[in-house]
Formats: sequence, structure tokens, C-alpha cells
Amino acid sequence: QVHLVESGGGLVQAGGSLRLSCAASGNIFSISAMGWYRQAPGKQREFVATITRGNSANYVGSVRGRFTISRDNAKNTVYLQMNSLKPEDTAVYYCNAGRVVSGNYYTDWGQGTQVTVSS
Repeated sequence: QVHLVESGGGLVQAGGSLRLSCAASGNIFSISAMGWYRQAPGKQREFVATITRGNSANYVGSVRGRFTISRDNAKNTVYLQMNSLKPEDTAVYYCNAGRVVSGNYYTDWGQGTQVTVSS
């Protein structure tokens, strides 16, 4: 299993930037991909971005061009650089890690970090 701890959330004005960090510990070598999800008040949790160990990245359309996901394997950390933030980006952001064991895919989640964007 993998333990994930997010940090870097906060309150920013529209158009501003934040960088989220997610530090992983535990069964690090089994991780094949890490990513970010978010949940806004009254809405379902949604996919934001993922990155594989080979640095292949995917984004939800609403953040493409504004957010950048990256990873530092030496630090076992994934980042989400968030630029040109909009009020609709306000949500709790959760880090996710995926791993494959004996053909099965497992996921682990962090506790979340609040991002609030004022208009």
C-alpha cells in the first residue's frame, strides 16, 4: 500500500497560481501512475490529471493548458502546477496513486487539500 500526503493548497485570487505537492511513502516501487482529482461543493469527485512513470500526462479538458502535472521520482513526489486559476477550480484536491499487483490495479488516496479561488 501507499501513503499519500498533499500540501500546497490555499486561497488565491482569480488568475493566480498555486503548486500542489503529493509525497508518497510505503510501497513506492509498485506505483505505475499518480494523479490528481478534485471535488467541489455539491459535485462529484472528478479527474484532473495523471502522469505515468514514463511521464505520459493526461488532463481533463477544463484544465488543459493551465495546469501541468509533473513528478520527481527521487523525492517520490508528484506536483500540480496550477496557473490562470478560475473560481470554478475551487475544490478539495486529492492525490491518487495507482499500482498493479498480480494483474490487479489498486489505488490509494491522500487526505485532500483545499484550493479556493476568489473572483
